[in-house]
Amino acid sequence: MAYIDTSVLVAYYCPERLSLKAERIVRAAEGPAISPLVEVEFCSALAIKTRTGGLAKDDARKVLSVFLAHLLEGRYRSVPIDAREYLLARDWIGAFSTPLRTVDALHLAAAFSNDLTLVTADKALAACAKALGVKHRLVA
Repeated sequence: MAYIDTSVLVAYYCPERLSLKAERIVRAAEGPAISPLVEVEFCSALAIKTRTGGLAKDDARKVLSVFLAHLLEGRYRSVPIDAREYLLARDWIGAFSTPLRTVDALHLAAAFSNDLTLVTADKALAACAKALGVKHRLVA
């Protein structure tokens, strides 16, 4: 089972270099999981794309509408980020052994706590997952 991180979902819903790979992975995943953090980050990524001219606001609204419809349809299983994930993220960051950042640590903790494979297009996040022994797959 896969925890699909924001980098893969953005490539799935928006035309990017990795879109074809992201589409194959998301469609092939059985019961793909995301967290509420992914939902917020997805909106943030669309906002960045509109501010930087990479995506027109109307197109961003359409993409968001499709994503929200998929959430309502239950296309993604939602896994929580609760106290244990925050503690795990804190401990990983507090070990000072990786360049892990807060949000990425929470994604890793959500995947790890739910025995899911993190699927990401973020090379730095994949490297941290490897260093921490978290199951992962890099989409490159």
